[in-house]
Amino acid sequence: MEKVTDYFGSMVFDDRIMKATLSEKVYKSLKRTIDRGTPLDISVANAVAAAMKDWAIGLGATHYTHWFQPMTGVTAEKHDSFISPAPDGRVIMEFSGKELVKGEPDASSFPSGGLRATFEARGYTAWDPTSYAFIKDGTLYIPTAFCSYTGEALDKKVPLLRSMEAINKQALRILRLFGSDKVKSVKTSVGPEQEYFLVDRDMWKKRKDLIMTGRTLFGAMPPKGQEMDDHYFGSIKPRVAEYMADLDKELWKLGILAKTKHNEVAPAQHELAPIYDTTNIAADHNQLTMEVMQKVAQRHNLVCLLHEKPFAGVNGSGKHNNWSISTDQGENLLSPGETPAENAQFLLFLVAVIKAVDDYQDLLRLSVATAGNDHRLGANEAPPAVISIFLGDELTGVLEAIEKDVPYAGGKKEKMKLGVDVLPQFSKDTTDRNRTSPFAFTGNKFEFRMLGSSNSISCANIHLNAAVAEVLRQFADKLEKAKDFNKSLHDLIRKTIKEHKRIIFNGNGYDDAWIAEAEKRGLLNLKTTADAMPHICDKKNVDMLTSHGIFTEAEIFSRRDIMLENYIKTVNIEAATMIDMARKEIIPAVAKFSADTASAVAVKKSVSNAACVYETKLVTELSQLVDDMDSAASELEAVTSELKTISEAVPASVFVRDSILPAMDKLRAAADKAETLTAESSWPFPTYDKLLFGV
Repeated sequence: MEKVTDYFGSMVFDDRIMKATLSEKVYKSLKRTIDRGTPLDISVANAVAAAMKDWAIGLGATHYTHWFQPMTGVTAEKHDSFISPAPDGRVIMEFSGKELVKGEPDASSFPSGGLRATFEARGYTAWDPTSYAFIKDGTLYIPTAFCSYTGEALDKKVPLLRSMEAINKQALRILRLFGSDKVKSVKTSVGPEQEYFLVDRDMWKKRKDLIMTGRTLFGAMPPKGQEMDDHYFGSIKPRVAEYMADLDKELWKLGILAKTKHNEVAPAQHELAPIYDTTNIAADHNQLTMEVMQKVAQRHNLVCLLHEKPFAGVNGSGKHNNWSISTDQGENLLSPGETPAENAQFLLFLVAVIKAVDDYQDLLRLSVATAGNDHRLGANEAPPAVISIFLGDELTGVLEAIEKDVPYAGGKKEKMKLGVDVLPQFSKDTTDRNRTSPFAFTGNKFEFRMLGSSNSISCANIHLNAAVAEVLRQFADKLEKAKDFNKSLHDLIRKTIKEHKRIIFNGNGYDDAWIAEAEKRGLLNLKTTADAMPHICDKKNVDMLTSHGIFTEAEIFSRRDIMLENYIKTVNIEAATMIDMARKEIIPAVAKFSADTASAVAVKKSVSNAACVYETKLVTELSQLVDDMDSAASELEAVTSELKTISEAVPASVFVRDSILPAMDKLRAAADKAETLTAESSWPFPTYDKLLFGV
């Protein structure tokens, strides 16, 4: 039997392969580029390209591609073969350092948000040596950044790398103040838990809404949903287990650290969780994971649904972003230490995150805003749209004691020089987890739970890194000028707790009372993408993001328009699909069933003169529902036509929120009611019970 250790990373040009195929000089030079960001010499690039080509060809690759992440929300690739003509009519296999380092895909059809005209087609991809190349389907994949001819970032990787550099720079300033001179770099790491649904492919093919939009636009709840909680962590069905085993193997070959798999709450819902990795690599791996999940599903005649809310009435799917910050010396800066100095450093980084989340709650909310996630947030399986932080009772008690400058009642009475109690052997699990919290401290990391299952994790981590970097900059500016470091540190921590404690909430985020309380505290409640996305262009956000070099002002405004256009287009496609299904499938099916029932009534009355109370009532109800559906479909057609007259993204998104989505809800309500009254044999496509329990 093949062992995992024998094939793990077998399709990855990783450090092991580099050491084995590169000269010592080239290897050390490349490592300096990867670890410290030093410029890459073209001679080194040529040597790496040659080794990469030989390795890839040895594993059956015939092509290479620069793999990048444009603002479409998915990845992109253009494949070129290694072949080059030889004088005798044959071909040779070539791959140069220039081809490795830079590519030139046609960029005209990728979203740019007005950064370029459509006819300006040139774009560049640039090799990201910090993320390993890999082989998939006979092609060498080279992770790359993507930018325009004039240098603007057209992807999600470039701003993510910029944000990582920003937090590295500012965190090093703080660590120097604590005497950490050996630390050369600070990196954020992420472990993104990935939720998904599996449905039978043959049933999927019969649902136009699933094919076109990834979610069911119609569907009445079946007699049983998730009420019994029997699917959560339950025994994995054989067909699903085979899929999961196949998926693990494919991910492990690609060096992706798939660790945990289990059934989630809703029927047909599951989760995969990896081991943590550096944020940039974690983002690449998560994009690759989603692609592989969908591809492997096809082998098993399944479809993997990554939409945030593929079924109304049952849990949707999120992607919990477990975020932490560590040094190259292996120190987790969000892990409480056992000495006063370590406690003080931990507390400073902790309150920096608290302040960052409070100051930039709008950026964190908009970083996860999509049409799909709007359906999920605030439902009973996802945090509300209001950002808050969960710390747990013990850590909250510590902060309250610091704020009041009194000993922490739960710990030893030993006092630090800073006038703060030493954290008494603070355990990772001193409090229960709060699954209703959008942003929860879970021992040595924060779990940002608002991301939707189809989201790229890059967006959330760009803004989280940027916000924390900004607060660390403010702290460093103040502490570097301090005459008495310990006193200034103590005062800064106390002041920060006092000014930002409003963002801390340890209770039930699903409770309506919390939403009212959050409003009293002055916290934002940005319920939809249309509400949230324009805030990226607020002056405080533009000033912060540009000051750290994460975005230019033009890139910020372009991203607002791109994300709003994605939202508008997504809902517009859903509306068009609803109209199509209602007109061509549902209304004809219900009308025919009603007519057949009416004919049966007529026959029955002619034979026995029976009252036919049930049948008459049914025909009356169905006839009314047919009229309701026709009227609702006409209303939806009208508002989607009106949308075409609105040219600017912000007002168009508001129109979608206020007019199109309510019209869609109206059509669905009538159709779902009709489904409950129509014979199963007459309904035109598979219903929820078959989809949710059909695997």
